[in-house]
Amino acid sequence: MPPDRVIVVGTSSGGVEALRILLGGLPGDFATPICVVQHIAASAPGILHQVLERAGSLPAFKVVSGMPLRAPGVYVAPPDFHLMVEKGMVRVTKGPRENRFRPAVDPLFRSAAYSYGPGAIGVVLTGDLDDGTSGLWAIKEHGGIAIAQDPAEALYPSMPRSAIQHVAVDHVVPIGALAPLLVTLTSVPLESAPAPQRSAELEAEVQIAKGEDARQVGVMGLGRPSTYTCPDCHGVLLEIKDGGVTRFRCHTGHAYSAESLASAVFEGIEETMWAAVRALDEGGSLLEQMAREFQEHDGESADSLKDRASTAKRRADQIRRLIVSESAAE
Repeated sequence: MPPDRVIVVGTSSGGVEALRILLGGLPGDFATPICVVQHIAASAPGILHQVLERAGSLPAFKVVSGMPLRAPGVYVAPPDFHLMVEKGMVRVTKGPRENRFRPAVDPLFRSAAYSYGPGAIGVVLTGDLDDGTSGLWAIKEHGGIAIAQDPAEALYPSMPRSAIQHVAVDHVVPIGALAPLLVTLTSVPLESAPAPQRSAELEAEVQIAKGEDARQVGVMGLGRPSTYTCPDCHGVLLEIKDGGVTRFRCHTGHAYSAESLASAVFEGIEETMWAAVRALDEGGSLLEQMAREFQEHDGESADSLKDRASTAKRRADQIRRLIVSESAAE
């Protein structure tokens, strides 16, 4: 029979060691499947499942779409694919990036909320920014259990701290206490009360993460148009509210928390500034070359070109110093 519970775990920076501690503390016959998203580069070799299998007694798998979801087992998102759960099954998808990542934590958590309701247990571990907060909110809203690593001992506290600030989490624990907690929680039979009704908004976002046409599944009904544009495709971003949390999604499906959107915008600003430095440097060099060519037969024009070249170089240096000083201050 398909399991009536699933544990979904999301992490980013510092996550490999946290996952090793968690999985190393679970027994080999742990009777609830675990699905893991670790932020990872698209070009990564995809060997996290091998690392995690060596951490303890549980078998670990790199997910292939349609793979049965069984226990004991740890199901790991491969690079550049979202991991989604359905009742008794796992899938990988090429849905739009969320919070600048694929795999992202929020799509996994939302799919667990959608398919398992009160049988979903969401766990947010160490990581930068706030991926996982929106998905953990969905799990809690649909009757599941929300857990966060104690930020005080997380190597990167931002992700669990955001979850605690914005979601009524049930447990905040140090990483060493997480495995015993999960054993305790899953040893209690799941109550047979009817699951909360799935919201149309949650269904739409699950379908978007699966790669369905965002407009056709109702993305425009998720929020109101904002004054911001998507850093990925430059479409208008919709402003969405999860309880008190503001996040954004464009009509093609890219999704951002407020923090991940700000991070993307400021990265774009720096890229634009470096492009300005390059253009001014190249323009200054061209003007200097022209000045040398004019020097013998038109000294006045050569002097003017030298002045313009000097101005271009000076402006490039000013922008370069601004970028470097801002980076040093972070």
